[in-house]
Amino acid sequence: MADVVEVTDVRRSYGGYEAVRGVTFSVARGELFALLGTNGAGKTSTLEVVEGLARPGAGRVRVLGHDPYAQRPAVRARIGIMLQQGGFPADLTVTETAAMWAGTLTAPRPVAEALELVDLSGRAAVTVKQLSGGERGRLDLALAVLGRPEVLFLDEPTTGLDPESRRNTWALVRSLLDDGVTVLLTTHYLDEAEELADRLAIMHEGRIVRAGTVAEVVASQPATVSFALPSAMAVAELPELAGTLVVDDGRRVEVHTDTMQTTLTELLLWARDRGVELDELSARPASLEQAFLAVASSSAGQAGDDRDLEVVA
Repeated sequence: MADVVEVTDVRRSYGGYEAVRGVTFSVARGELFALLGTNGAGKTSTLEVVEGLARPGAGRVRVLGHDPYAQRPAVRARIGIMLQQGGFPADLTVTETAAMWAGTLTAPRPVAEALELVDLSGRAAVTVKQLSGGERGRLDLALAVLGRPEVLFLDEPTTGLDPESRRNTWALVRSLLDDGVTVLLTTHYLDEAEELADRLAIMHEGRIVRAGTVAEVVASQPATVSFALPSAMAVAELPELAGTLVVDDGRRVEVHTDTMQTTLTELLLWARDRGVELDELSARPASLEQAFLAVASSSAGQAGDDRDLEVVA
């Protein structure tokens, strides 16, 4: 698959503050790439540069082979953008708002079709000021897909939506991907990234510090085997287990390991041979949340290209 979004060593500053510090990634045609990160990590600042809404302070961006800022007319008709907050005229109806936007597009899909895609057909005659926050978000999404974009930018698309609307939005995004649309998504919802992303990157302090598929990013973290040590037994009596041993109050034991199956097998065989019952025994593989929290708790990360980090993220 050819890359339709290419971001190379992009930087962006506000006054003396550098919000984006050498970000590099690429997105293939028909792929969904998710940008995750802590608050203030630089996700939206990066996305605005890729969308062509802002000029990078340094670095290179190409969308569909063009500079999205300097060559905006060549890009604009082929992309769709959903911002975190859209500014709609409050007194226009949903249909009037969509029709007004359709008038700026070269070959829009029918307004009724766009509203049906986001489940707003029943609110078509309602004014924007009467919409809930979630409904305004769905109207934002309708306008973003109205022009049949080749590349779709979604900045926090399901914030404020109820669970059913979130699931419907995910279904719509999947259908767009099936049609070959390329999607660049920012989100605070880790389950959303797990559900939709082909690849993702986690940003921290303006840099990409983890990147790859969900499985590759998760593999950067250890699994956890935990249990309660019997009261009559000392920690020193435990077998030598691969990983890091953490003991809480002398009784609760956690083993952080990269070889969960081997570690658990050794522990269970030891317990069987000793006639020991391990209460509260659990074994948990690493998760995207664990990888995200590891980044969030670090004071700094090392920048990296997602292509370089695909194997060991």
